[in-house]
Amino acid sequence: MRIVSSERRTPNVIPELPQDSARAESGLARAESPRELARGTDPALTSVEKKPDTNPFAKARAGTNPFARVEMGPGETGPFQRVDAPDLKDLEERLARCMATLTMHFQPIVHAATRKRFGYEALMRTTDKALPHPGAILDAAERLEKIPTVGRAVRAQTAKVFSEAPVERGVVFINLHLLDLLDKQLTSAFAPLTKISSRVVLEITERTSLQGQADVRYRVAELRELGFKIAIDDLGGGHARMGTFSPFDTDFVKLDMSLVRDIDRQPMKQRLVKSVTELCREHGTQVIGEGVETEAEAQTLVELGCDLLQGYLIAKPAPPFADPL
Repeated sequence: MRIVSSERRTPNVIPELPQDSARAESGLARAESPRELARGTDPALTSVEKKPDTNPFAKARAGTNPFARVEMGPGETGPFQRVDAPDLKDLEERLARCMATLTMHFQPIVHAATRKRFGYEALMRTTDKALPHPGAILDAAERLEKIPTVGRAVRAQTAKVFSEAPVERGVVFINLHLLDLLDKQLTSAFAPLTKISSRVVLEITERTSLQGQADVRYRVAELRELGFKIAIDDLGGGHARMGTFSPFDTDFVKLDMSLVRDIDRQPMKQRLVKSVTELCREHGTQVIGEGVETEAEAQTLVELGCDLLQGYLIAKPAPPFADPL
């Protein structure tokens, strides 16, 4: 059997908790809300056949695409049909076009009780639509083994913006793919982001499973020694983050938007979030409610002990900096 990528995308959710629509997610950028920015499907991307993993990143990359499916070989039967691979050179050219117009947008994160600015999340955008959304860019980068290239470009642009921004802008959250964690440039003293590490929170994203990656915690400890803060992204979205990291390893926990959505009307979600905020408070870890869309959701999260809020209710992502100081 061979493994190829599937067109079908199913969002990760906490067992038995409904999620009312698909989430557009990427390791470095995301479509911020299932109601606001639905992720499209690019057949040219989703039909790329995966090559054998022969490079040093093979182990790290394993499991990064939970949407893979089995292609049946000759004589085998199954529910899936063979998908022809498109021209990888064309995919590489499309990725290069998007990277040439790469820019960063920033979505505010605020204190839950006062709505005062705490910082921003950096989100990748491109004006070239050869790849239709940030998730498609990350899919292409994974298949072309260019995740480190994309990650370095995102970090460099973000560092440039925040190195020139006044301290009143607060901190910046940046998503990391697992391969970014393994990129030695990330911990280089000469890397652009290292120079402003005290203002940077590195988010370990939901896109990548960390199971079996024994050296990840050591890399995170090294980053914290350089002054970076660490966030667990999308807690409750599928991967067992607390199985890899404890509150002692992290400074922030971001609740997955599947937990936040309609939390004001769902007691089960309220109990889950309450247990998370109580555990994190014991260890000095701040909890962020992500993807907040309604005032009722925001008020419920405040009552349950969330420290920070992010979402379209607060502000949409925008070029730096749309909101006044």
